[in-house]
Amino acid sequence: MPDRRIEDEVLRELPPELGPNTVAILEGNAFMYSEATGDVPRGSIGGLVFADTRFLDCWRLTLNGSPFLVLDSAPVEPYAAAFFLTNPDLPGLRANSVGVRRERLVGRGMQESIVLQCFSNKPSSIQLRLEVGADFADILEIKETVTDRTDKITRRHAADGSRLAFDYRNGPFAATAEVHANPAADRVEGDELVWELHLEPGQKWSCELSVPCFHGPHAGTQLTARDFQKVFDGDQNDPTHRWRAAAPVLHADHQVLRDVFEKSVDDLVALRIQTDLGGQVMDFPAAGLPWFLGMFGRDSLITAYQTVCFGPRLTRGALRTLARYQGDEVDDFRDEEPGKIIHEVRTGELTRLGIKPYDPYYGTSDATQLWLIMLSEYWRWTLDGELVRELRDNVHAALRWIDEYGDRDGDGYVEYATRSSQGLGNQCWRDSWDGVQFADGTIPVLPIATCEIQGYTYDAKLRIADLADGGPLDDPALARRLRAEAEDLRARFNRDFWIEDRGGYYAIGLDGDKRRIDSMTSNMGHLLWSGIVPEDRARIVARQLMSDEMFSGWGVRTVSTADRGYNPIGYHMGTVWPHDNSLIAHGLARYGYRQEANRIITALLDAARCSEFRLPEAFSGYERAFSRVPVRYPTACNPQAWASGAPLLFLRTMLGFDARDGQLVLDPALPEGFGRMTLAGTNAFGKRWDVEISDGLTEVRPAR
Repeated sequence: MPDRRIEDEVLRELPPELGPNTVAILEGNAFMYSEATGDVPRGSIGGLVFADTRFLDCWRLTLNGSPFLVLDSAPVEPYAAAFFLTNPDLPGLRANSVGVRRERLVGRGMQESIVLQCFSNKPSSIQLRLEVGADFADILEIKETVTDRTDKITRRHAADGSRLAFDYRNGPFAATAEVHANPAADRVEGDELVWELHLEPGQKWSCELSVPCFHGPHAGTQLTARDFQKVFDGDQNDPTHRWRAAAPVLHADHQVLRDVFEKSVDDLVALRIQTDLGGQVMDFPAAGLPWFLGMFGRDSLITAYQTVCFGPRLTRGALRTLARYQGDEVDDFRDEEPGKIIHEVRTGELTRLGIKPYDPYYGTSDATQLWLIMLSEYWRWTLDGELVRELRDNVHAALRWIDEYGDRDGDGYVEYATRSSQGLGNQCWRDSWDGVQFADGTIPVLPIATCEIQGYTYDAKLRIADLADGGPLDDPALARRLRAEAEDLRARFNRDFWIEDRGGYYAIGLDGDKRRIDSMTSNMGHLLWSGIVPEDRARIVARQLMSDEMFSGWGVRTVSTADRGYNPIGYHMGTVWPHDNSLIAHGLARYGYRQEANRIITALLDAARCSEFRLPEAFSGYERAFSRVPVRYPTACNPQAWASGAPLLFLRTMLGFDARDGQLVLDPALPEGFGRMTLAGTNAFGKRWDVEISDGLTEVRPAR
């Protein structure tokens, strides 16, 4: 049994970053992370990762032994990038004599096209060399210390230069990376393909490379082959284009809002992964690039909430997939319990060998309630009673988990404490080791009942009561019981978690000795979102959230600057998280504090404008006067699903857009200067709708 106190993490030196102009492309659970040249140097955090395994840790293209210079490079689609390069000044070859275009695609592997053109006024003999490395690192190692697997990696390189192949096996875990070249290289030197080229003035030379990834002891994966020309010309039949075309379109006078919305939709499309449930493919929002490109419970459910009114497909996929993985036994190593919704799933070597508990891991005490909340929200926006009834048993199992396993000591609150030697100490959304602490900086003892988890529990029980009372669950007795339990929880919570000091606020939680954990945090805003706060205290909470100690000017900080643990670059102890702020703003609007909600929304939109209209996972909590732009948090995921979903929830909050009893409700309160807007093709009740706000008039109508 782990100690009751959460231990400090061991701080490790991170591998070197790839530089300020990193190019990342992704599709499904594959991504390629490279420098602006398209290269991946050994020893960096870059490479080709598929299914939580790094298949390529080195991918370097050189000309006459020297790296290329960057003219321009950027993603052109979420899964595609183009790199325009030239040569430096070299012996016998003047600078800019050779132009290079690299085009790259990912999708269950990688494809790359290399085109060289000679711009010299005389024939040029050049040597093109591609250095390849495959370390098969587990994604959980890449940020820390990568195990040297050299003695277990074998090579099957083709003598004719057409293929490099790397095989790795460790017990039941096996993986293979292959590099196929057309035309074949003139020779193979170690792990390098070498072409000796003689180019006449104006002559072009091209090569196509494919890197299929094979994962598992028996099963392989086929590379998702795409036509380069179609992709870079804009293939309307590509699945990503079809997905994007089905999304709503925002027409708005406010250009930043429009640009942020479009970037968010693009990133959410890119972050979708697919799961196979009995032959039916489900779309599911992955958590974030690069470290969390997989299935997560809490992240995916909050993303589903943020996006449900724009399209229910991700929500439906999240609900059904997470139900499939719902816990059915007590497993201490994985923190599994019957009825519990997962925290995350990993498929890399450390998990496959049982060294890590992520197959799946259940170390979260809020995903179960969030799953129930999302089932209710999905019903409100779709009236899809069939899915609700299909998941009836999962609903009852989730409710039993809340009352029997979630409430560890019978005090009526859901607490967490890991039983796993590899488990998370904190199992709320602030899941870093020091994410929950007292105002004086001390770490509380386990188990911990955080405030927002109680709010989620309250909301979940009321929502399921609605589904049971005249809704698709059709169980009036259950509805009566859940409403009574919710009201009892609300009364006890407002007695036990409220602190009168510092002007009044809610403790972030109760520790294992039932002491109020008295730090002032953004979690209070989640309480507004859930509705557990009485009206008279909502005013106090709103004032605290918008105080100088909590509001940085870019958003609400995770903790007050008056607390000893405050650190503007502490992961959960002073940073600003867009998803956190989206729930806070929505909660403020719920209680009628629309001006305060808009202040948060406009601040975050300004922050996105400073980062190419994309909100990262988190950024530093320095006050706005400290810097003209938000200060970057060093290891934030970018893109990250619930950060990408935040602008969509901001829009819904400003519009006052909701679905109630089969009707769409619109109650806009736009910040000054936002002007007219039309949201075309949003989804509700199995139909598409246009929402228009113009000159004080509002209209919701079937899509044209």
